[in-house]
This record gives sequence, structure tokens and C-alpha cells, in this order.
Amino acid sequence: MSMVQDNDGLEAVDFKASRALAISGELSKYRIIHFATHALIDNEHPELSAIALSAVNERGEAQDGLLRAREIFNLKLSADLVVLSACRSGTGKDVAGEGLVGLTRPFMYAGAPAVIVSLWSLDDHATAELMRQFYGQLLGPNKLSPAAALRAAKIRMWRESRWRSPYFWGAFQLQGDWR
Repeated sequence: MSMVQDNDGLEAVDFKASRALAISGELSKYRIIHFATHALIDNEHPELSAIALSAVNERGEAQDGLLRAREIFNLKLSADLVVLSACRSGTGKDVAGEGLVGLTRPFMYAGAPAVIVSLWSLDDHATAELMRQFYGQLLGPNKLSPAAALRAAKIRMWRESRWRSPYFWGAFQLQGDWR
């Protein structure tokens, strides 16, 4: 179910979900950027933490499919919000004087004032439902702020017996400021 008009968004799945697209400047056209993929957190070398994108192109040839933190720092984003719907995307190395260094900071440095991340491994079905609820609140008739939309989505999940456990929805947090 799409919540945006076809001409208002970009859906990059399969081969289109590439590192080349991510660093091309195309993402700077969008207010909300959502990555539903895997996060690779490198606690020894945080600059190597990455988001996994397509490792092969449409011809089946291998390509670099990792969008690394050091590359994210160099993006020029005009997005109001980045959502990293990936396991442990909000974790990283605690560096003295710097704080937690992982994937959140690079997106903020690249221009996104707010990033939604997760703190632990996720259940795919629960995450899909949480995101459906979240975007329904964010983009639907209520037009809630990201913080309020995330809270409302979590409450809706909690009210469902299937998703009651915080394991299914508690990992997600909003970092930064939405204005």
C-alpha cells in the first residue's frame, strides 16, 4: 500500500536499491528517506559501518553494495527524516568525547535533522506492521510529527495481543529534532 503519489516518491527495490543510486544525489530530492535493509555496525572501525544495498547489478554482475558511514557523511540531504528500518541501526561504538558513533550521526551530518533507528534485532513482520502504522500517522490525515507518529504506532502495536511485547516495537527510537 503506497501512501505517497507515484510522482512524489522513489521506490528503489532489488537492483535499483544500489550504492550508486544512494550516492548519486537523487536522495536529496526527498523529504523522507526510508532504508528497509540490513545494517552492519563495525564497533572497531565505526567509519566502516554500513547499510547493505544490492550487491549485484541488473546484469548479475557483482558490485559494491555497502553504503558506508564515511560515504553517508558526504551525502547532501535535504530530508526532514531518515528511517533506518534495520536491525541494530542505532547502535555503534561509544567514543570518549564523541558519544555513540554508528549510522545516525552520518545521516545527521549529511543534512537530516532526525533519524529513526533500532537498538536490537527485529522481527520482519512486526517491523513491517510498525512502519505501516507509523507512516499512516505521519502521512495520513492526522499528519503527526515523527515523534508523535512513532509513539502512536507503538501504542497501536502494544494494544494488539500479537505484538504486545516491547520486543516487537520497543527497539525503534527517534534521534534528533524534527522542526
